[in-house]
Amino acid sequence: MISVFEIFKIGIGPSSSHTVGPMKAAAEFVTELAVLAADAVHPLHVRVTLYGSLAWTGVGHATDRAVILGLGGLHPDMVDPDEAETILVRARETHELGPRGCIFTFDPDKDIIFDKDTIPPVHPNTLQFLATDGDGKAVLIRRYCSIGGGFVVPEDKNAEAVPQSVNVPFDFRSGTQLLSCARRSGLSIPEIVLANESALRPVEEVLAYVDRIIDVMMACVDRGMRTEGVLPGRLGVQRRAPAIRDRLEADRFRNVRTAHEIMDWVSLFAIAVNEENAAGGRIVTAPTNGAAGVVPAVLRYYRDYSAGASRAGERDFLLTAVAIGGLFKRNASISGAEVGCQGEVGVACSMAAAGLSAALGAGAAQVENAAEIGMEHHLGMTCDPVGGLVQIPCIERNAFGAIKAINAASLAMRGDGSHHVSLDDVIKTMYETGKDMSSRYKETSLGGLAVRFPEC
Repeated sequence: MISVFEIFKIGIGPSSSHTVGPMKAAAEFVTELAVLAADAVHPLHVRVTLYGSLAWTGVGHATDRAVILGLGGLHPDMVDPDEAETILVRARETHELGPRGCIFTFDPDKDIIFDKDTIPPVHPNTLQFLATDGDGKAVLIRRYCSIGGGFVVPEDKNAEAVPQSVNVPFDFRSGTQLLSCARRSGLSIPEIVLANESALRPVEEVLAYVDRIIDVMMACVDRGMRTEGVLPGRLGVQRRAPAIRDRLEADRFRNVRTAHEIMDWVSLFAIAVNEENAAGGRIVTAPTNGAAGVVPAVLRYYRDYSAGASRAGERDFLLTAVAIGGLFKRNASISGAEVGCQGEVGVACSMAAAGLSAALGAGAAQVENAAEIGMEHHLGMTCDPVGGLVQIPCIERNAFGAIKAINAASLAMRGDGSHHVSLDDVIKTMYETGKDMSSRYKETSLGGLAVRFPEC
């Protein structure tokens, strides 16, 4: 099974595959390098090479910044902004990096190579770390694949990245098996997920983590709605969330409120999160950074606008989303570089639709239907970030994904759960569509909207 601890991860923006994954890879590499340093293999020099999508859009996605922080010994879920800035300044001014006891020479301007020519053999998000001694002899080489959602695996073990079976009460690997588990046990989908999670660790630990994820998501929404300014990068995108919030708040006291105002609030919630993500803020990968606004926006909609909303309902929401996100990760992909944005915003929409349905009391068949609807209408969506930045069209795309998720949940709950296209069918179709998609439309910024804004 794929755990809630894997699907929802706290980290920094703007990208789970281009920021969180590379930072984790760098931290793993420097941990191993520290063993060599302890054995007096010095002086050491480190060079990093980025391939594929990491090379093409790494600057806009802050991959270089993430690598520096990881080599400095930081991990995505525990980043202190002040400490991070200190490490970045130190690397650029002194050309030295590494945690205590493992200092090596490293010039960010020369030792991070964006190789746009070499085609990575295993995964489009590949990076290599090379450590050499004073004679230029290689003492440690490691290659990693950042496979989406902040997951990172050694390149030679990428084929093993598909989760293996673990001893849990309900070992479902497809939507069909999930529904079968629900019918046989009489449990709801969130109850099934919680039973599996509780077989691996104390239930109190699981629920505490779920609550922490909820709190971080809501804090991110709040922070995004009040923070003004211009987002990093050459596009000069102005944050819009505070102004949208102000206009919506002003409309509360007028007689001009529209029936669709709730859609504006949901869009605001998603935009607020993704502006935080674009600024490198603290977010929850859900299931990726580029799609981080969909689930929190729909969860906030449930919390603020649904009669009878409760913390128990919020937990059911996220536990159900885990089940759906896990099926996509196991049987397809959540990497924009591998299958396009359908694997990011599309999967997030499917997760959110299922989660909202469950929180509102839908049965398992209706939940599966909501998840299917959510993805069905994202099939073929490309990943074409303008300027390699997770801003245009990514921020607004999350808003639309959130609205679609609510629509999908509503449609599913108006029915009895029966439908022609199964969730398994749509997952398989999404994966096949992604494989057929040109690499120009998969997080390389070489096609789609991205080419409307040339670098010059």
